Amino acid sequence: MTDAPTFDLTGRRVWVAGHRGMVGAALVRRLESESCDVLTVGRETLDLRRQADVEAWMAAEQPDLVFVAAATVGGILANDSRPADFLYDNLAIEINIIEAARRVGTEKLVFLGSTCIYPRMAPQPMPEDALLTGPLEETNQWYAVAKIAGIKLCDAYRRQHGCDFISAQPTNLYGPEDNFDLASSHVLPALMRKIHDAKQSGAAAVEIWGSGTPRREFLYVEDLADALVFLARHYSAEGHVNVGTGSDLTILELAEAIARTVGYDGQFQCDPSKPDGTPRKLVDVSKLTGLGWAARTTLEEGLARTYRWYCDHADRVALSTA
Repeated sequence: MTDAPTFDLTGRRVWVAGHRGMVGAALVRRLESESCDVLTVGRETLDLRRQADVEAWMAAEQPDLVFVAAATVGGILANDSRPADFLYDNLAIEINIIEAARRVGTEKLVFLGSTCIYPRMAPQPMPEDALLTGPLEETNQWYAVAKIAGIKLCDAYRRQHGCDFISAQPTNLYGPEDNFDLASSHVLPALMRKIHDAKQSGAAAVEIWGSGTPRREFLYVEDLADALVFLARHYSAEGHVNVGTGSDLTILELAEAIARTVGYDGQFQCDPSKPDGTPRKLVDVSKLTGLGWAARTTLEEGLARTYRWYCDHADRVALSTA
């Protein structure tokens, strides 16, 4: 177990940047059980890519703690077809928030990265010190470069300015408020939507991009939110922290697990002409478990909760991705 918290949330003003996204929404729900004042602002009011606007808003609101969950995100197709968006948007968002936090005297900041920061052929499970030890996966290198810059920015501000800014690197995420748009979603929600649609239409088979053999780790977003609050309280050091479950499965095994959740008994057809991405992505979570935190939600439980949310919001999801 950890020692006494290094940062107390009681009575603090906590800004969740990106509160409408999957991670941000989970953080807002998690913080409801804390004695803090949660701050949010939508993109229609504040464009996080505009430095002067971000600095003015933060100067007015004076957050004590900031979670940087805002980002332009997507799967292989989105990353590969919109490289400038993924690089520019994410660099601008993180640079503006981090510098503004320093300027207004924000006491603590938690920056969210992604495990795509690690080399394509990183050792498995991937330890934190594997960063920058080899070439990145080409299909998501733009997002990865931006996230690496954010990690290094937090470390640089800590070293030069004494800012208590930290970084957490979650593995592949899923859960309520996920993106189910087949043109921009990650693998789990994309498969869930495909399999749901196949069940509804009576389709005999569902296509899987690639060979189905890459191995991936999946963390339920509510667990991530709990881990981020834990790290805000207990972690204060240079260097990022991996957040994951410590176990993985193949994409085909994931599809089969989703099919069991959905109640689909059709077949799966792998399309090897489509890219696989990184062969395996499993993070080493020993640093986080050593601090005293571990994921609690099993994949089966998480899939069931996510599918219930999808079914309850299917009309909204269909409208938003038509």
